[in-house]
Amino acid sequence: MKTAAVSERDRILKAVRAAFEREPRINLHKFPIEMTFHDGVLTLEGEVEHIAAKKLGLELAITVQGVAGIADRLHVVPATRMGDGAILDAVRDALLQEPTLLNCSIHVLRKGRLEPVREVAAEPRGAIRVSVTDGVVLLDDHVTGLTQKRLAGVLAWWVPGSRDVINGMEVVPDQPDSDEEMAKAVHIALKKDPFVNADRIRVAARRSIVTLDGEVPSAPQGEMAEFDAWYVFGVDKVTNRLEIRP
Repeated sequence: MKTAAVSERDRILKAVRAAFEREPRINLHKFPIEMTFHDGVLTLEGEVEHIAAKKLGLELAITVQGVAGIADRLHVVPATRMGDGAILDAVRDALLQEPTLLNCSIHVLRKGRLEPVREVAAEPRGAIRVSVTDGVVLLDDHVTGLTQKRLAGVLAWWVPGSRDVINGMEVVPDQPDSDEEMAKAVHIALKKDPFVNADRIRVAARRSIVTLDGEVPSAPQGEMAEFDAWYVFGVDKVTNRLEIRP
């Protein structure tokens, strides 16, 4: 006879799997997700098709009764397989070229050694430390605004080899977040994406849910715009209401 703990574990794992199977953006047959549950913590591990599948999976899992926390080990299948060194160089270059981050010193951690890339002395200044392990980009240290934090994360996601981005940077001094701040960050990301025409897209945010309205000339561009919104730190859900009008 199963113990109560084993029965509860099986119930939770079954409920999570059922929720994933009902979500059309999650394809468990092509991209299986390993799940384990222990002491209230659900561990999710595997490669998923895109950023939407990753974030939707996390959002669905945490709503299952009995799940108190999630150990996120989900990674996105990269558009291009790249070595960690190449990913590190690409993220470094993207950060260096971004005007919004000009007040940030940048260092990269390569093979255990911290390499200075740019030093900024003037205040207020940020300091970004970048490392890459198995295709997972870690952004650490601090920046001076929420928009900087969110944009740096998007730039790291845009590198074709990135499998995940952990945005651990603090905002110093602390800055209160808001729906307006999140919507602004998504709009900036759309404007900076060379493959998206942001002029015809309206962005709204409410309680970590972003809604995209407007028009795009093709379905692929609509999907790219949606993914850009998903890439923004703090976004838990994206409602895509974009219409295709060439």
